[in-house]
Amino acid sequence: MKHFLIILSLFVLVKTYSQQTEYADFKTAKTDIVFGNLSKHEVSGTITYEFDILKNTDSIYVDANGFKEIASILDGKIQGKLYDGKHLIIKHPFKPNTHHKLDIVWKTSPNKAMYFIDWDYEEGNKQIWTQGQGKYTSNWLPSFDDMNEKVEFDLTITFNKDYEVIANGKLINKQINASTITWHYDMQQPMSGYLVALAIGKYDKKSEFSKSGIPLEMYYYPEDSAKFEPTYRYTKKMFDFLEEEIGVPYPWQNYKQVPVKDFLYAGMENTSTTIFADSFVIDSIAFVDKNYVNVNAHELAHQWFGDLVTETLGTHHWLQEGFATYYALLAERDIFDKDYYYWQLYEYAQELLEQDQAGQSTSLLDPKSSSTTFYKKGALVLHLLREKVGDEAFKKGVKNYLQKHQFKNVETNDFIKEVEKTSGQDLSEFVKVWLENETFQYQEVLTSLKKSKFIEGYLAVDCDVFNPKCNTYLSSNISDEAKIKVISQNSTLIKKEDFNNSLKVRQAIAKNIEEIPLELKEDYESLLSDKSYSTIEAALYNLCTNFPEDKLKYLFKTKDIQGFNNKNIRMLWIVLVLNTPGFEDVNKRAYFNELVDYTSPKYDFETRETAFSYFNAMQVFNETIIFNLINASKHHNWRFKEYSKNLLGNLKQYEKYKILITNLEQK
Repeated sequence: MKHFLIILSLFVLVKTYSQQTEYADFKTAKTDIVFGNLSKHEVSGTITYEFDILKNTDSIYVDANGFKEIASILDGKIQGKLYDGKHLIIKHPFKPNTHHKLDIVWKTSPNKAMYFIDWDYEEGNKQIWTQGQGKYTSNWLPSFDDMNEKVEFDLTITFNKDYEVIANGKLINKQINASTITWHYDMQQPMSGYLVALAIGKYDKKSEFSKSGIPLEMYYYPEDSAKFEPTYRYTKKMFDFLEEEIGVPYPWQNYKQVPVKDFLYAGMENTSTTIFADSFVIDSIAFVDKNYVNVNAHELAHQWFGDLVTETLGTHHWLQEGFATYYALLAERDIFDKDYYYWQLYEYAQELLEQDQAGQSTSLLDPKSSSTTFYKKGALVLHLLREKVGDEAFKKGVKNYLQKHQFKNVETNDFIKEVEKTSGQDLSEFVKVWLENETFQYQEVLTSLKKSKFIEGYLAVDCDVFNPKCNTYLSSNISDEAKIKVISQNSTLIKKEDFNNSLKVRQAIAKNIEEIPLELKEDYESLLSDKSYSTIEAALYNLCTNFPEDKLKYLFKTKDIQGFNNKNIRMLWIVLVLNTPGFEDVNKRAYFNELVDYTSPKYDFETRETAFSYFNAMQVFNETIIFNLINASKHHNWRFKEYSKNLLGNLKQYEKYKILITNLEQK
């Protein structure tokens, strides 16, 4: 009976998220963070909250998921250890209009939200970084999962002096100790707990200042200094553009960007500190095919839409992702041109149409909607709304919305009301059609996009059916996108003179011709010299397949090319060499071992997955590869984890691999 009463008591004490913010308002948090055994992923520290009580209550709580040790002291005298595994609960007869201080001491080894990279291995890129959105900061820091609880977090972090420590806010002091440095970061405004962040690693940094004087701090690995410019290209230009376009000054003390290994997403807009995947750290050649510009602009836009104003709950998620997607496109339009802007919107519309035709279309206000809906439909809706009310009313409405609700939480109606005020229009029908309706109104979107002569010209080109113009399209002045459409519809139309086109069109030629006509051989060979890793990869494979008698020539030409960060060209080259008798036979064992090495944890998951894919295609697996695959099946990146688990499952169907896998798993 006593056990039952304790459980019942805890159930009553733990208020729902909305109730907590009605009863208590947490103002500030001062945190001291230290790290223990890094191979065991230990983090500990103290955090001091100051808060006001709004209504009578017999308890408050702080989220703390799966902590090893946690205890509190209220107002310097009332000790507590009431903890249910997810919440630290403080029992006390709290009275309204009273101010309190809560000191918490904790220790834990988080299995998500904070990631310890490569500390189990001698080699690799040792890092620690956090990801709060979707994972909850409360897995490593006693905090609040409810995004409606906004707190000013100041982080103090002590770590090995050989590493850089980056966190939210402004670095106000570095205390040099014997073997460590204590970094003091200060925030001046409140934020939701999921936006609390830190990143630790070996970095260099370059800084610029925005037109308004905001420090822009851009981090990079010391060995990647030559990649700094193409990685961060247009950063200052986009920052200045967004401040002017949005009409509200950047709300934080500085803006930092940090690449990390094996990140869960492309990027994350932690307040003043964007963390992004280091696969976007690229050279000038890779910039053509894979660059950081859109992710850069998207996460920057979130500093206003998501960080400054934050959704109350998932129903209004488009206020963050739709806005960030739309404003990122506006920033890119300022760089690349309006044709680029309309082309991206057109591609969004095609993706949403496919979703609709598959019966998967949902309302923009459905919290269970797909990313495609939140991001891309959200952006299209803002494009259409701006068209409907006009530039001036739209921009003024956005500005008023941000200023009125800054550092607070918002719902969709908060935004719509401001645009109704500035435009003088009733937007209830617009909301019904574009926000509440599940069906995607494709034809209406297309009508809007056809106002662009670029889109109108693209749609006029069609070689799926007989069209006498098709034979001349590739040498005409139609857009590159239209030419790529022609090539994808009918690659037999390609002639020698068509190789005089742009890099993007030549890339489409490389990827769409499988059987290379002899009369195009020399022109197709020229693709191996293009400044595009995607083009070279496709051309190398197709040339070796079509003209095996010249394979050695192609291998010699591409021997020293690595490709993207995932070494796409290097690995293809190795596989081609391994399958070419008489070519560098004396080095084949070394090349094979190099390919095996790419499956190891010291490389990023994209490189490892590429290597595993090649071994799977060749159906060659030794003990080291399978050991690394088992390791990969426990990776924190769920996509890579699922890929590895599925590959292991497939290999277990073969008796020779099943026994080896079972033995290694037991070890």
